[in-house]
Amino acid sequence: MQDTTEGVRHFQQDVYPRKARLFEHLATHHEPGTLFIGCSDARVVPELITSSEPGELFVIRTAGNLVPAYHPGADPVTASIEYAVAALGVTDVIVCGHSACGAMTALAENHDLSATPAVAGWLEQADASQARVKTPGDVAELVRQNVLAQLATLATHPSVARGLATRTLSLHGWVFDIATGRVDVLDAA
Repeated sequence: MQDTTEGVRHFQQDVYPRKARLFEHLATHHEPGTLFIGCSDARVVPELITSSEPGELFVIRTAGNLVPAYHPGADPVTASIEYAVAALGVTDVIVCGHSACGAMTALAENHDLSATPAVAGWLEQADASQARVKTPGDVAELVRQNVLAQLATLATHPSVARGLATRTLSLHGWVFDIATGRVDVLDAA
């Protein structure tokens, strides 16, 4: 906690003063151009990877960068997608997987998740991803196929489907390699 507290102090004393005008603008304007759906892994920082300023990305982070299938009930991920697309009018959506993903590793290597039932239940949303993998146990391939499967699921959300139909929204799949900093762009077709 000491490091976090020091980080806030550094932000308030050094970073904020240099960006005060930006934050003053952001206090009354929320106009991100991109929805970034990434993994909750602490090593994957969307704003750092994309060199984005505050206000440029609308970020959703979930274990395994999973996108739940659309249903009209209360779901925080679905609600955030709908808000970003329908209310904020983002024009691009990126689903970003990454190397050494703990969620995809657990699935590829059939880890026992009985001690974490909520995690096990959440990862069931990657069943379609696993079905796409030609070589069982291949974590890197599962990461890639998972990004593509999540893009397909995302396209079934009504606000996203409308944006795709009217060509006001584009979907993108990325895989970030932690060790090299490389970002591979996947062909969603």
